[in-house]
Amino acid sequence: MSLRFRVSTSALSFAAMLSGMSALLWGQTHNSAAPRSGTASKSAKAWTVPRTPGGHPDFQGYWTNSTFTPLERPTALGTKEFYTEAEESELVRRLRLEDNSQPKDDLHYDNRTWQDESYSKGISNHRTSLIFDPPDGRLPPLNAKGQQHAAEFSQGELRRKAAISAKSMSLAERCITWGTEGPPMINSTYNANLQIFENDSSLVIAHEMIHSARMIPFDGRPHLPEGIRQLGGDSRGQWDGDTLVVDTINFTDKTPFRGPPARTRQDIFSSKQMHVVERFTRVDAETIVYRFTVEDPGTWTKPWSGEVLLKRFEGPIFEYACHEGNYGLAHILEGARAKEKASEAASTKPTR
Repeated sequence: MSLRFRVSTSALSFAAMLSGMSALLWGQTHNSAAPRSGTASKSAKAWTVPRTPGGHPDFQGYWTNSTFTPLERPTALGTKEFYTEAEESELVRRLRLEDNSQPKDDLHYDNRTWQDESYSKGISNHRTSLIFDPPDGRLPPLNAKGQQHAAEFSQGELRRKAAISAKSMSLAERCITWGTEGPPMINSTYNANLQIFENDSSLVIAHEMIHSARMIPFDGRPHLPEGIRQLGGDSRGQWDGDTLVVDTINFTDKTPFRGPPARTRQDIFSSKQMHVVERFTRVDAETIVYRFTVEDPGTWTKPWSGEVLLKRFEGPIFEYACHEGNYGLAHILEGARAKEKASEAASTKPTR
């Protein structure tokens, strides 16, 4: 649900659960240049980092990584990393117009009603792409293992389009994950909202899309054994000054991550060898600079890095009632079988 004024009973229950999580919590490397928010002002210069009772920077609150900035840079821009203010203003104007110019025969849903938020979407830190390394702002080439995986992925896409079974469908269609929760955390088309909880030993990121809660301990505990694999991997944090550095391993080879279909190609995959390092730095009252580096020798020829700003908003976040075994998936399978029967009947019908 994107409309901030529509509050259902389930949404209130979800919010109460998250508030309870916060109370419960308190009851109990990649070298890069210093991040900049691009939003500094005279008043921001006097700002001091809020801290938890344990002395760490306080990241708690409601945040969004919603942005028009694509994961990969349009090839026509080459190595141009940032837009000018005039270029950015015109681009945002055009993209907002596109979002609000839905064809009358597009009956899926009304974009203005479904996707509007209490904040305005823009370009993240003037960037032409979230990826800043490699310098062309694009994913590195696939290595030999990645090319083999790509061929397998293409075969899987054929099974998905034919709706062979529930397992042949994507994790998003099965309402398991949209791959936006990360790591790395890449924004979704809508509901690109999250809530952060924090105590002296860990941090929790609860995502509105689809509804995951990611636990990041920073109390020195070791990673899980190598044999225990998770879609979101196994995350461990440590503090580098006021920056929280998060190291994540133990992924599966089914882990999806991708941005909005309109601005990110949907054939991105990874292997069990993926290793992600994230850096969270709060730079002012309204902004967390989120940077990440992805290394996967089972997919790409070299690592790649990106950045997106997390901007504070009033909240709350709502329950996104998408769950495994939803009736929409059953209808997809039923429709595919009906189409097959109709095609078979047409092919066996005698001709005159």
